[in-house]
Amino acid sequence: MKFPVTFFISIWISSLIGQNNSKPNILWITCEDISPYLGAYGYDIQTPNIDRLAKEGVRYKKAYTTAGVCAPSRSAMITGMYQTSIGTQHMRTIGDPRFQPVPSYSAVIPDYVKCFPEYLRKAGYFCTNNEKQDYQFIAPVTVWDENGPAASFRHRPDHKPFFSVFNFGITHESQLFSRTDSLLIDPEHVTVPPIYPDTKTVRHDIARLLTNIENMDRQVGELLNMLVQDGLYDHTIIFFFSDHGGALPWMKREILERGTHIPFIIRYPHAEHAGETNNDLVSAVDFAPSALSLAGVSIPKHMQGQSFLGSQKSVKPRKYVFAARDRMDTEYDRVRMVRDQEYRYIFNYMPDKPNYQNIEYRLGIPMMKDILFMRDHQKLDSNQMHWFRTKPVEELYNVDQDPYELNNLASNPRYQSKLNELRTVFKQWTLQYGDLGSMTEKAMIRKMWNGTDAPPITADAMIDHLSNGLKLTCTTKGASIGYRIKSTYEKPVTQTVQSWDMGFAFGRKNGINQTISPSWNVYQGENIQLNKGDTLIVKSMRIGYTESIVKYIDGKTIIPER
Repeated sequence: MKFPVTFFISIWISSLIGQNNSKPNILWITCEDISPYLGAYGYDIQTPNIDRLAKEGVRYKKAYTTAGVCAPSRSAMITGMYQTSIGTQHMRTIGDPRFQPVPSYSAVIPDYVKCFPEYLRKAGYFCTNNEKQDYQFIAPVTVWDENGPAASFRHRPDHKPFFSVFNFGITHESQLFSRTDSLLIDPEHVTVPPIYPDTKTVRHDIARLLTNIENMDRQVGELLNMLVQDGLYDHTIIFFFSDHGGALPWMKREILERGTHIPFIIRYPHAEHAGETNNDLVSAVDFAPSALSLAGVSIPKHMQGQSFLGSQKSVKPRKYVFAARDRMDTEYDRVRMVRDQEYRYIFNYMPDKPNYQNIEYRLGIPMMKDILFMRDHQKLDSNQMHWFRTKPVEELYNVDQDPYELNNLASNPRYQSKLNELRTVFKQWTLQYGDLGSMTEKAMIRKMWNGTDAPPITADAMIDHLSNGLKLTCTTKGASIGYRIKSTYEKPVTQTVQSWDMGFAFGRKNGINQTISPSWNVYQGENIQLNKGDTLIVKSMRIGYTESIVKYIDGKTIIPER
């Protein structure tokens, strides 16, 4: 009998926890805005460090994000929930007013939904994020032990397992027009996809993207060397993935293959399952429950993603993955996608709108000038002009045979059975999870704010002084409570740390002095003990609500003015 890779992984994790009475370290290496343009995926590019992870780990060939852009996608990753079901679907909610038609808002998500690292912290994990969040809401202090440019697993207490995230931004769309370092790729040797005109500028931008990927690989190598130096490389489960697909025009923001298909590699301790490939469909909404499963933490029943790893692995692999596109900066659209192993189905709620959106931020990419000039002078071919045409209500593509999805099969009688299948799946998905894209964004915000013009305020935490310590409560349903104990005798701790530059300069900055603040403890109902002279600081927050701060000094509760 042949067992799947995940069976042996589950046995291995159970053995590790059982023998050592410990939980596995987990490291997420996240890059931005790339499709699988890596040597490990057969691309002609020098990415030896990521290729090493693939040689020593499992390479997933069909991993997809729930959006073709960062903030909605990251929202799904951190919550295990589809962004369309919790009100985080518009790109973006907290941002520059020049690029959005509504005021900035922190999305009020359902009261039972948390950022999953909070569950890991409650289970004893030291959780760090270096450094991008961009979840469409302000994260409570209970999510991370450390969050910032110096956050690292290196600062954990000796006895704690860690979950650490490192985000590398050098491949971000913005780096196509802001970087001026030398190209590592010859523009004359790049392949120009049929969706672009073959111009000198287009070739340069493709070479810039590939150069940025090669530089990102070097950053990954530095991080892996840190693990080796610390003796952690063979004691850590390493994920590598992108937050969504490609950075180039008509890639990013789309829920086509080039906007949602991502590289995804897992390297297990001692190179278990080295060099294996996995062809199962995987969605990024599954990352949160899978991390919890690996850590031996119960997956909350509300999570919409399914675990594909660990002891709580789903019995059946996915048959379908889903994605959504809503407002992008100032431009509204509403598109939904279902993909199976071979076909992609798209439903356009606004078929009167063209595929192209005149997004100011994207206009900074040099090749956009060439594309728009050639459009205006009728020099684009029919494939390239497809971006500027209006959309049919339904689209169907055989992705294996038509990788750039230019041949819509929805009206072809030979494919009606597949069209009906994916249409039905799309409707079932919408009914099962809901879709807040059905209301206007302004109406959604007003509903989140209970019909008022400002976000709700988290109730102040109540501090009860009992004989055996202090107890904390908050009447706001779904609020997380974090606390710190500050001693009048303690001095600020300054450490020399290594800070990571995510894009504008390469590599690490060594020897930066930074004051390290103590972590906010996640309150779990324990009795809190204070010594004489201690101050208890409590922050309570439901996601999307205004945070509440309370202090307890010398037996008195103090509520600072907001």
